[in-house]
Amino acid sequence: LLTGFLLQVGHEPLPPTVGRNVLGRKVLYLPGFFTYARHIVEVDGKRGLFRGLTPRLISSTLSTITRGSVKKAFPLEDMEHVSNKDDVKTSLRKVVKETSHEMMMQCVSRVVSHPLHVISMRCMVQFVGREVKYSGVFSAIGRIFKEEGILGFFVGLVPHILGDVIFLWCCNLLAHFINTYAVDDNFSQASVIRSYTKFVMGIAVSMLTYPFLLVGDLMAVNNCGLRAGLPPYAPAFTSWLHCWRYLSAQGQLFRGSSLLFRRAPMPAACFPID
Repeated sequence: LLTGFLLQVGHEPLPPTVGRNVLGRKVLYLPGFFTYARHIVEVDGKRGLFRGLTPRLISSTLSTITRGSVKKAFPLEDMEHVSNKDDVKTSLRKVVKETSHEMMMQCVSRVVSHPLHVISMRCMVQFVGREVKYSGVFSAIGRIFKEEGILGFFVGLVPHILGDVIFLWCCNLLAHFINTYAVDDNFSQASVIRSYTKFVMGIAVSMLTYPFLLVGDLMAVNNCGLRAGLPPYAPAFTSWLHCWRYLSAQGQLFRGSSLLFRRAPMPAACFPID
């Protein structure tokens, strides 16, 4: 958890190394996931790898419980399975209905669990400045409410919800159209291929929606009094759109998406190295 988030924040305590790409040209590579994890253990011990784990587990639990409760309160009416191209309209209506229901569950669960997600992010990012401002769930709740009010618990919520919604609709619709038009029912392995289509589409679409995840997580720690959320690590963003534009201008909307082979971007030199 901690390693991945620190890569998103842009904290690079270890110098890049010179390597070669597939064309044989020399490039600078930033330390990968495991090298970074070893550095965290050296600084914080093995326990440091699990910063922010408690609020993250509570957040995940709340999300799961909320989804189950919404599903029971608003059950989705069953529709007959449709795979024939003659029933494309019926099949598409089924996908739209299921996706709308899934979107409602995801949005509600995201709103309920987001405050704990914010606390988790802030507990983790304290590694950068060696702070202890957020030392526990209950004390963090009190501090955020006192300093930022109720809205402090929902910073970064909008890009997260947008990312979730775009992911659901793109993934489900792409899988539907591929299964309907690209996979022939007469093919012997058609059912097997269809069972994997949504999974593959999920991987592809998640890369496209990654910037929303990145911006949401960065907004959760921005300008909250922690070193990683203040200059020179990042400007004090006025909105998530400001954060998006800043990352886009720096060419870093996908920062932290790769955990192993991480090329050092040219603007990366602006990030401090401890």
